[in-house]
Amino acid sequence: MATFSTRFLGCKISFADAQAIRERLLGDGHVEVPEGGEVQVVNTCCVTHEAVSKSRQAAARSARSARTVYVTGCASRLDGAFDAAPANVVVTGHVGEEAASFVAGDVGAIGCVNAERGLERVRAFVKIQDGCSFSCAFCVIPLVRGATRSRTAEAVLAEIRRRVAQGHGEIVLTGVNLGCFRDRVAGYTLARLVREAGSLSGVERLRLSSIEVNHVDDELATAIHETPTVSRHLHVPLQSGDDAVLRAMGRRYSVAQYERQLERLAGVQLTTDVIVGFPGEDEAAFERTVQLVERLGMAKVHVFPYSPRPGTRTATADTVPLEVKRERSARLRALSDTLARRRWAGRVGTLDRVLIDRPGRGYADDYTPWLLEGAVGDFVTALAVGVGEEGVLAVAA
Repeated sequence: MATFSTRFLGCKISFADAQAIRERLLGDGHVEVPEGGEVQVVNTCCVTHEAVSKSRQAAARSARSARTVYVTGCASRLDGAFDAAPANVVVTGHVGEEAASFVAGDVGAIGCVNAERGLERVRAFVKIQDGCSFSCAFCVIPLVRGATRSRTAEAVLAEIRRRVAQGHGEIVLTGVNLGCFRDRVAGYTLARLVREAGSLSGVERLRLSSIEVNHVDDELATAIHETPTVSRHLHVPLQSGDDAVLRAMGRRYSVAQYERQLERLAGVQLTTDVIVGFPGEDEAAFERTVQLVERLGMAKVHVFPYSPRPGTRTATADTVPLEVKRERSARLRALSDTLARRRWAGRVGTLDRVLIDRPGRGYADDYTPWLLEGAVGDFVTALAVGVGEEGVLAVAA
C-alpha cells in the first residue's frame, strides 16, 4: 500500500483526467493524502509556454518529497519538456484513461476498496469526448491528445448516475472539443445527450464546459433552452475579433458568423477566450477585438498572451513584442472586469439558486459568482443584495 497525492494544471479536462487516476489508485487500495504522498501524480498542461514551465516546476517540487512522481497529461507528450527532471520523475507520455492505467499498473494494486469514493469537488466533471481533429495554427492540443473520439452515451449516462449517487448535484460535461461528441451507433448528438443527461433523477444542474461557436446549432440551442436543469451559461471561445487574424489562426468562422451563431443563445450568459498578440495582430485588429467583446457584453474574458507552441504552424512566429502583449492583455482584462461588474450589478434584487462550492462563495445558474454563507455542496436559493469585489453579495432567501 502506498500513500499518494494528485494535482493538475490547466483545464477541466486535465482535472477530469487527474480524478480518473485518483479513483484508480483509491480503487486499488492506496491511501490518499492531501500532499506529499510517497507517490505523487502531476497531470500537466502545455497550452502555453508558461503552462509547461509551471508543469516542470510542479514536478520538480514533488520530486523533493516523493518516492516516485508520475508526470501525466498533455505536457508529458511534448518531446524534451522534462529532460532535466530528477531521476525519480517518470514521464509517462499518456493522457486520459491511458494515463490512469499506466500509473495504476506501475504502482500496483493491493485490493479493490474505496471504489465508490466521490470526487474532490462539489461538482462532477464528466468527460464525454477527447481529442481534436481541427488544426488551428496556434494549437498544440491535437498533437498531444490525438484525433477526436467520443465515449458512448451509455457510458456517459452511467457515470452521471454514479456521480449523482456520490452526492454531486451539478454535472459538467467536458471535452477537448465538446461539440464533436457523437455516438453514431446509438444515435446520439450532443443535443440529445444534453436532454437525457439533464432529465436524469438527481441532476440538479447540468453545465457544458466549453464549446466552439460552429457547434452552436439550432438543435443544441433548443436543447439548452428546453432542458430546465441546463445552466444558462456557455463558454464560447472567440480568440480574436478581427477577421484577418481569425483566418491566420485557422479558425473556422468570421466575426459576423460568430455573432450570428450567438443569436441562438438569447438569455444565456456568455464567457470567452481571447489570444492577445497573435502574429500579425496590429493595434487596429486588437481594437476590433475590444469592440466586439464590449458589443457582445461578455461576462468574462480569459485572456491569453500568444505563446508559440512546438509543432504548430506558427511555432517559429512571434512578431508582437512582449511589452505590447502585456499592455493589450491588461486592457482587455480591465474591460472584462468592467463587464463582469456590470453583470453583477444587474443581478441585484433578483433570486437564483446558488451551489456553494467553498466557504462563503458559490455560483448561480448563469455561473455568476455569488458571495453568501451556506453548507458547501448545498444549493441555496438566494437574494442578490449588492456587489462586492469578487462577485454578487447575497443572502439566503
